[in-house]
Amino acid sequence: MAVTTGNSGVVKFSTVGGTLGAIGEVRSFSIEESADTVETTSMGDTFRKYLKTFTTGTVSVDALFDNDTSASGQDDFDVGASLLFDIYPTGETTGESYSGTGIVTSKSVTASYDGLVEASYQLQITTAVAVG
Repeated sequence: MAVTTGNSGVVKFSTVGGTLGAIGEVRSFSIEESADTVETTSMGDTFRKYLKTFTTGTVSVDALFDNDTSASGQDDFDVGASLLFDIYPTGETTGESYSGTGIVTSKSVTASYDGLVEASYQLQITTAVAVG
């Protein structure tokens, strides 16, 4: 596998039933998935054994806040909204993509006197993440 830079990544979101559009001004993003397990070790075993139960995941997006939110796609990120996502870490034409559905669990807009206005969005993934 080749090492790549993240500057060609693309993040797309839409409301359920809408058309996926690229989010403008993205600075970084992450997808985190994890699995819960239950222990099945019993007497006589010499190594702990586990079974997978539930999986969960989150998507985080950090962007420069864009006042023209309808053009940047940032207007869909209302807390509680269900959104579809497609994420392309190395661009739309190369490498893997990740897609699914999530609920916006947090939205943060921050500013400082000597910096840019920034926005952060968090989604709780509600479906299995498809890797393409």
